[in-house]
Amino acid sequence: MISRRQTLRLLSAVTLVAAGTAALAQAPAPVTLLNVSYDPTRELYVEYNAAFIKHWKAKTGQDVTIKQSHGGSGKQARSIIDGLDADVATLALAGDTDALHTNGNWIPKDWQKRLPLNSSPYTSTIVLVTRAGNPKNIKDWDDLIRPDVKVITPNPKTSGGARWNYLAAWEFAKRKYGGDAKAKEFVAKLYNNVPVLDTGARGSSISFAQRNQGDVFISWENEAYLLEKEFGNKVDFVYPSLSILAEPAVTVVDKNVDKKGTRSVADEYLKFLYTEEAQDIIGKHFYRPTSAKAQAKYAKQLPKLNLFKIEEAFGGWEQAAKVHFADGGSFDQIYTTR
Repeated sequence: MISRRQTLRLLSAVTLVAAGTAALAQAPAPVTLLNVSYDPTRELYVEYNAAFIKHWKAKTGQDVTIKQSHGGSGKQARSIIDGLDADVATLALAGDTDALHTNGNWIPKDWQKRLPLNSSPYTSTIVLVTRAGNPKNIKDWDDLIRPDVKVITPNPKTSGGARWNYLAAWEFAKRKYGGDAKAKEFVAKLYNNVPVLDTGARGSSISFAQRNQGDVFISWENEAYLLEKEFGNKVDFVYPSLSILAEPAVTVVDKNVDKKGTRSVADEYLKFLYTEEAQDIIGKHFYRPTSAKAQAKYAKQLPKLNLFKIEEAFGGWEQAAKVHFADGGSFDQIYTTR
């Protein structure tokens, strides 16, 4: 015969098992996101992803795995268009992201209105990385057309960073020498000094820092800091007198998140970029944060500069791409005839 005490113990055990089973049944299934990004954001998103995973788990109880894909921004956009199953795109420039709308309607036309600051949670700019001690005495853009200087920069046909580089040099020359014709002549001379065009910014970084090609590397600001951190005794960098305000933008890839059922977590993944925790991570990785608090914290390493916006100089990315980077545009004209 089972005693009253044994019966109570048995009932208690059954209750605990039932509660555990119910909890397992209610726990949301794990989810995986794919963030398709451009070359120099690898380190940033490794730390950011860890912070977001912790945030999402605390908020929802759901486990999330985040995979990263990196490459030249233009190539990454094409990969999504060709079927890469991205949940979010965090590309180097809005023009590459616009291609996701115009080539298959992966995102809506007004995608940039869905998040603050035209969906740009951080910014950057373009700087000039030199060999240690700056032996060629490079101080500004016009030093890059000297016959004794070899320049490393990626291919603007495949790299978003390369397009920012190209336009920054063009606008400098336009203002200094007067007009687009002089700017085109200047940029042609610059690319005549380029021995190799890598497909992305990280490839050019490797060519310069590890393969010792070139005298100067036209670089994202954050990439320059990473090179200084890793190769501090081999490189220096200088800020040119004029550069461009680079505004990488982010979006969910609507067709994919709706098909996969990941919209809620993908939306939160991008919104979290605007939190103070994420903005601090952004500044830590040498991108320019957009929150006032993080800007103040990282003001010494990210000084105020003479920067122009693409809208004021080139009429926006659609116009810039048509004039400079489309087939037969200014880049094709200067590079195929050099």
